[in-house]
Amino acid sequence: MAIGSIWSRQAYQDLSRLIRATKPDLAHFHNTFPQITPSGWAACRDHGVPVVQTLHNYRLICPGALLTRNNEPCDKCIGRLPFPALRYRCYRNSLSATLAQCLTIGRSRFAGSYHRMVDRYLVLTRFAAEQFVASGLPPHLLTIRPNFLDNPPPVGSGGGGYAVYVGRLKGEKGVMGLLRGWRLVGGLELKVVGDGELRQEMEDYVRAHRLPVEFLGLRPRHEVFDIIGRAEMTVIPSVCTEGLPLVLLESFACGTPVVVSRRGGLDEAVTEGCTGLKFTAGDDQDLAGTIQKLLSDRHGLQRMRTAARAEFDQNYTPCAAFEKSFQVYRELIGSKFKY
Repeated sequence: MAIGSIWSRQAYQDLSRLIRATKPDLAHFHNTFPQITPSGWAACRDHGVPVVQTLHNYRLICPGALLTRNNEPCDKCIGRLPFPALRYRCYRNSLSATLAQCLTIGRSRFAGSYHRMVDRYLVLTRFAAEQFVASGLPPHLLTIRPNFLDNPPPVGSGGGGYAVYVGRLKGEKGVMGLLRGWRLVGGLELKVVGDGELRQEMEDYVRAHRLPVEFLGLRPRHEVFDIIGRAEMTVIPSVCTEGLPLVLLESFACGTPVVVSRRGGLDEAVTEGCTGLKFTAGDDQDLAGTIQKLLSDRHGLQRMRTAARAEFDQNYTPCAAFEKSFQVYRELIGSKFKY
C-alpha cells in the first residue's frame, strides 16, 4: 500500500487509456492523493496533455498536509525534504504512513515531477503561494485563484442576537479556546453548527460553566445559510494554518461580518474593520475583547454587512473563479479554447 501511494502504475494505465479514447485538450486535477499519485500527471505529460493542479492544502510540501502540528502552525518541512515529519509522525500519527508521504514528496522532488509534470498550479491565497515558493515551486507556475461558492444565498438580515461557529469540532479549529473565550464575552448566545471528536468535551464544558451555547449538529445547507444570515457575526477561531475555509465565503455571501484568528488565509482574506475583525490565535481574552468590540459598534456592524457581501461579489462568485480558471486554460492550450 505504501508503494502504491508513491506511484500508481494502475492509475497511469487507466488515465492513458482514457486520454487516448477522449483526446482531452487539458487535464485539471484537484486531488491525486492517495490513489492517483503523481503518475496521473505523468500519463498526461506522456500524451501531450497540459496539466493544471489545484492545491487545496499543503500536501506537496507537508506530509500532514496542513502545516500544523499539535494544533499549532509548523514550518519545519518548508524549504527542505520533509523528514522532520518522521520524528512527529505527522500523518495519522503513524511512522510508516508518514514515511510513505515523505517518500512520495522526496521522489517527486528528485524526479522533478513538481516542475516538469504540472504546467500550472492554482493556489487559494497569496500566503499559500509564498509557502510553496519557499519550498521550491517556481513562482511562474503559481496562479492565485480562490475558492468560490456555487448558488450563493441572499444577504441575511442579521439582528438574531447570537454569534455562530460553523465547522468541524476538532482541536486545530480552536473550538475549546472559543468556549474559554465565551466565558468572558458576557451573555451573547453562541450557536455551534457541526460535529466532530470534541463535541462531547465541548458540551460537558458548556454545562459545567453554564454558557449560553447551543449545539445544532450537522444541518442542511439552506439551514446553515439561514443561521449565518441571521447571526450578528461568524467566529472562526482556528489555531491551525488555514487555507480559505468555506464558512468564510458563506459568511461573506450572507453579509455576516466575521471574527477570525490571524492564521494563514484567514488573516489575508479579512480586511480589518471592513469585513470583520481579527484576534490573536489561541488568546482567549483577545477573542472575547474582539467580539465585544464588534458588538459595541452597531453602525459598524451594519457597514460590515454591506462590505462583506461586496467582497463576496467581487472575489468569490462562480463567475470570478471561472474567469481566472479559463484564463489559465487559454494560456496553456491557446486560441482553440473558447467558452
